[in-house]
Amino acid sequence: AQLEAQALAKIPVACEYPDVFAEELLGFPPNRDVEFSIELVPGIAPISRRPYRMAPNELKKLKLQEQLDKGFICPSSSPWGCPALFVEKKDQSGKRLCVDYRPLNAVTIKNKYPLPHIDILFDQLRGATVWVPSNYDPRGRQTKDRFLNAVWAECLVMSFGLTNAPAFFMYMMNSVFMNELDKFVVVFIDDIFVYSKNEKEHEEHLRIVLSRLREHKLYAKFSKCAFWLKEVVFLGHILSEKGVAVDPSKVEDVLNWKQPQTITEIRSFLGLAGYYRHFIKDFSKIAKPMTALT
Repeated sequence: AQLEAQALAKIPVACEYPDVFAEELLGFPPNRDVEFSIELVPGIAPISRRPYRMAPNELKKLKLQEQLDKGFICPSSSPWGCPALFVEKKDQSGKRLCVDYRPLNAVTIKNKYPLPHIDILFDQLRGATVWVPSNYDPRGRQTKDRFLNAVWAECLVMSFGLTNAPAFFMYMMNSVFMNELDKFVVVFIDDIFVYSKNEKEHEEHLRIVLSRLREHKLYAKFSKCAFWLKEVVFLGHILSEKGVAVDPSKVEDVLNWKQPQTITEIRSFLGLAGYYRHFIKDFSKIAKPMTALT
């Protein structure tokens, strides 16, 4: 935490907003204009799954008392219940807690709020030369439906892993940044992207965004933020003043893909390769023989 504070102090503009980069949430989120809720398919009986067994060191990592003290959870006698487990982080730096909400998600009416079209996002970013990608924690209150997300306790803030969480993120953040979207801010689920044509503009834009986060008591995770970049990887693409290019690591994934043996594997490969179809002339013609197999 001390090293992060020292690093933050050296970053222009961002250093003026240390409260936006709080190491952890200190208390219950404020009332917001939007509240997360879970709407079930009619006629569904409560679903409860037995908790997975955990080792003593894993139980300690749950920090249940700390979560209770902060008001993030409360004791539960709900007939609903989903098990929690620890899974390895992508960077293998440790484990993170996940809740297996698949039974609940299967009977939840899906929120159809749309995610932005990636091609449109990149069109907006053309011409920018300075970038700030960041990751934030936009958790909101959940009160009336909290008995549905029960694990051992009921979550009073929105849990990650719920099927409608991404759509709720988008709706809330689009509401927060309504005046800045399509001008110098892009929001994609829990990522905020600030882009500008020059450094003077960028200083102004960054200050507006950080002020907006402070105003709404939303917090950015400093370790997942980058500032004042001339080139950045975003949604599998490399963005710079030269334009948009494919991330070479993603090209490697395509080149190293094992030869598909089943229809499912063919569809998976076409899905990955097709993500970059706008970089490949006559992609549909090239892929037609494989598409015909599906």
